[in-house]
Amino acid sequence: MESFIYSVNATVPIFLVMIVGGILRKLNIIDEHFANVANKFVFVVTLPLMVFSDLAAADFRAEFDPKFVIYCMAVTLLSICAIWVLTEIFMKEEDSKGSFVQGAYRSSAAILGMAFIKNMYRDTGMAPLMIIAAVPLYNIFAVIILTVKAKGNKGRVNFRKTFINILKNPIIIGIFAGVLFSVLGIRLPNILTKTVNMIGDMTTPLALICIGATFEGRKAIKKLVPTCIATALKLVILPALFLPVAILLGFRNQEMMAIVIMLGSPTTISSYIMAKNMNNDAVLSSSIIVLTTLLSSLTLTGIIFILRLGGYV
Repeated sequence: MESFIYSVNATVPIFLVMIVGGILRKLNIIDEHFANVANKFVFVVTLPLMVFSDLAAADFRAEFDPKFVIYCMAVTLLSICAIWVLTEIFMKEEDSKGSFVQGAYRSSAAILGMAFIKNMYRDTGMAPLMIIAAVPLYNIFAVIILTVKAKGNKGRVNFRKTFINILKNPIIIGIFAGVLFSVLGIRLPNILTKTVNMIGDMTTPLALICIGATFEGRKAIKKLVPTCIATALKLVILPALFLPVAILLGFRNQEMMAIVIMLGSPTTISSYIMAKNMNNDAVLSSSIIVLTTLLSSLTLTGIIFILRLGGYV
């Protein structure tokens, strides 16, 4: 029951803030222009600063575990490649492929994961290591996939453009800057740290309001089938495939919870931000975020309940 209550408390407010965004749009307090500008602001400024802040504060040198990092990287790579290949084979709508693929694999590791694990164990434990292993791959492949599958691109691969987009991606810059600061032990003055944290804290509410404000229900209904398939992959199939492997490898407690977040948490808000800013199917991205967020309180609770019965968390 405790896990269920926390899951509900962690996920339902996210869904409610999206609803608030929709209400504000209906009342003409905000409009599409505001949402588009705010989306770009989140993509370029607040989200990179939030990721940088979380990673820079972690102590990777003290907590580094090669076995755990390799597992997270291998699972992430395998998940992305398998979903992308299957999408190319079975999905007909070319313009929706990029949003579908990233929606099916990208977890809310940085935004939801830290808070979830800290609530259960009082510290973030192995979550920063999971983030350094998985999140850079999430974003690098998202840039590649969204660049290749951008509307009008017709699947053509411009390797130079793709490589430049990876290097220029603000989220990736934030990740590597945060890791560099952590590894080198660099600490910003307290005034700058508070400033960065305040700006980064704007990420989640602002992004959720924009999703709610731009969510188009009628268009989303037309995307119901790929939304449901991506949701099933994200919340059920990936955890069912890879959590037993984690158990066999001996991961327990905070390690296991970090893996649960990596595999089974709802699709990250940044997938919508990137889809919107990189000329992909933003409607499908927002639909996947809404549905995975709505259902994750149930699926995460079920996963945690089963793992607790087995004594793994």
